[in-house]
Amino acid sequence: MSVLRDFDLTATLECGQCFRWDRQPDGSYRGIAGGRLLCIAENHTEEAEKDPFWRVYFDLDRDYAAIRDELAQVDPVLAKAAAFAPGIRILQQDPWEALCSFIISQNNNIPRIKGIVARLCQAFGEKTASGILCFPRPDRLARENEEALACLRCGFRARYILDAARKVAGGQIDLESLRTQPLTKAREQLMTIVGVGPKVADCALLYGLHRLDAFPMDVWMKRAMKEWFPGKQPEDFGPYAGIAQQYLFHYIRTTASGERSVSA
Repeated sequence: MSVLRDFDLTATLECGQCFRWDRQPDGSYRGIAGGRLLCIAENHTEEAEKDPFWRVYFDLDRDYAAIRDELAQVDPVLAKAAAFAPGIRILQQDPWEALCSFIISQNNNIPRIKGIVARLCQAFGEKTASGILCFPRPDRLARENEEALACLRCGFRARYILDAARKVAGGQIDLESLRTQPLTKAREQLMTIVGVGPKVADCALLYGLHRLDAFPMDVWMKRAMKEWFPGKQPEDFGPYAGIAQQYLFHYIRTTASGERSVSA
């Protein structure tokens, strides 16, 4: 048995940042990333700890306790939200997969997002020698049209997926370069994709490019910022604003009396 400090598997995999992980009847998780399959359970994380790929994917070498201590100095409300689920980690996902997945996430719920992603991989993903379906690369999707994507049942999002695939495959958007560009410029580049607004762009930056300064703003977070942090902007949370956002988002979503508890 292995117990990693500051790593809550369930909170990490079910906080809305990834869509190819499924909870099994015994409470373990089965997931695919980078053409690899992993079965992992709470308190049984040995394979993830030993494999360099999964160590990076789960961000296991980052000191989240130190980050929480730093965020706690920003605001007592943030300190309480961080303490609620200290084991959440920001996954280091494939940039293209994250971008495409969050385009699909628009006006959608997690079960339906997962269904569309699964159908996308089934229809267009390459199969490895071990039978694992990879997430389809942008150059593969760039050759398709909206009719070909009808099998995904993703509606208006098909046009957005295709535009993203063509811009990435054609080189108009270099995802890797966005890791080091100023956050505003990186966000603006992603927003040249049809259908990509600030929230999807920031999700792609945070969850796909590990831009920990990105702070996705949905309805939940806009309300939280207005009511709990009046006068503050995301950049006020510093270089770990994205981790702060995840603590806050998870707290709001999972605590029925979140507003009253935090405000108390």
